[in-house]
Amino acid sequence: MSAKYKIGVIGAGGIFQAAHMEAWLEHPEAEVVAVCDIRKERAQEIAGKLGVSRVYTDYRDMLRDGGFDIVDICTPNLYHSEIAIAALEAGYNTFCEKPDAVNPVEAQKMADAAAASGKLLMVMRNNRFNPNSQFLKRLADEGGMGEIYTGRCGWIRRRGIPGKGGWFTTKELSGGGPLIDLGVHFIDLAMWIMGNPKPVSVTGAKYTKFANDTIADSVHSSFGDRQEDGTFDVEDLATGFIRFDNGATLQIEFSWASNIGEEMNFVELRGTKAGASLRNGKLGIYSEAAGQLTDTVPVIKGADQVKQHTENIKHFVDCLEGRAKPTITPEQGVDMIKILAAIYESAETGREVRL
Repeated sequence: MSAKYKIGVIGAGGIFQAAHMEAWLEHPEAEVVAVCDIRKERAQEIAGKLGVSRVYTDYRDMLRDGGFDIVDICTPNLYHSEIAIAALEAGYNTFCEKPDAVNPVEAQKMADAAAASGKLLMVMRNNRFNPNSQFLKRLADEGGMGEIYTGRCGWIRRRGIPGKGGWFTTKELSGGGPLIDLGVHFIDLAMWIMGNPKPVSVTGAKYTKFANDTIADSVHSSFGDRQEDGTFDVEDLATGFIRFDNGATLQIEFSWASNIGEEMNFVELRGTKAGASLRNGKLGIYSEAAGQLTDTVPVIKGADQVKQHTENIKHFVDCLEGRAKPTITPEQGVDMIKILAAIYESAETGREVRL
């Protein structure tokens, strides 16, 4: 295209400043032209940094005024679907921070709105854009792992509760704790490498044991807006088990706080030809060769330097330009939110939930 895509940002807080803002600034085909945040001073501050004159505190006003091509949503989770649907219905391509929505009904409404509008809806899945992740995806797609029949994934922290007392720990605004905050990342990554099988049932458990704890040892505990004497009505650890339509299974564990040795994120997959792991960014392949068990640690050039959020936003623009087809679809988002909601339901009832 000859002119740049004009971006209207809704939500100028932590995730926009930490990840989205740099991605838009670095993209030669995009420019932010409007900033909306319920905190006027924050919207003004970010608009000043971006050299933007249009500042809003109500997204409805921004959508009505128009003058942009893309809406970028970086609000608390509760508002993702409401704003995305409004943006799509107003005729704007929409990029949204994860999770897609706080429940499956809202996720489906988003997918339906995208289909009806003919506009592109994409929700952040930044971990797919790490070169190590893409190496594993190619290996799996080319048959190098054989049948991937089971695996496990997680992101576990010792003491890393984000924005304690704020919207992160308030179920009405967030939809839940580490399961919906962190689970989206690595459940999605595992399922993507596995070929996006359809989930058919889940079981799960959740715990809240550190709501009154004041210790922090993770950089992630400084994320979000902390509020003294605020709300903490979500889990701080969740575990679960997912069954898929092809017979494969996936174990999961996500925590903001638990008594473990170190913070760790991981995806481990077992295939009939090879197993694979991605643990704290370190890649491993486990297989047989010449009658011997072999362990391989591929070194992917630049894997630790790639800006995953930036690459995800580049993919979004590439799709708008016809240079790529979307690898992240609204339907995948619906499946993800169904899984998370069912794990929460199973945790409450103590029973398996069929999807």
